[in-house]
Amino acid sequence: MKLLTHNMLTSKCIRGVSVGYPLIINATEVKVNQTLFNSEFVSKLIPKVDWPVLYNAAESIGHSEDLPKEAPNDFEQNEEFLKKAHRALVEIEVISGNLVCPESGRKFPISNGIPNMLLNEDEF
Repeated sequence: MKLLTHNMLTSKCIRGVSVGYPLIINATEVKVNQTLFNSEFVSKLIPKVDWPVLYNAAESIGHSEDLPKEAPNDFEQNEEFLKKAHRALVEIEVISGNLVCPESGRKFPISNGIPNMLLNEDEF
């Protein structure tokens, strides 16, 4: 599961959960895959990302060392920042672990990089 994906997941559809965001990551295996940097692609992603959530997700799995706590205002012209954002958004992948709802404590397993967000019938 890419950290970009995590930025969009919520457990709000569980009965009794009003926010369910951001999910907490408990990773047991993390992999970094080198990919080709595309500044234009990353520049278009930044406005859509909840940056504090991304930073906290990266921190929770031990990959926030070079990531700034806030996105700079000039991010489109800041190639150094865009490369760090690219790494966090595209290259870091949680292979196994759990996503945990901050309200209910419900755990969603991550296996082979895929989070299982299916609910049990009694959770609808």
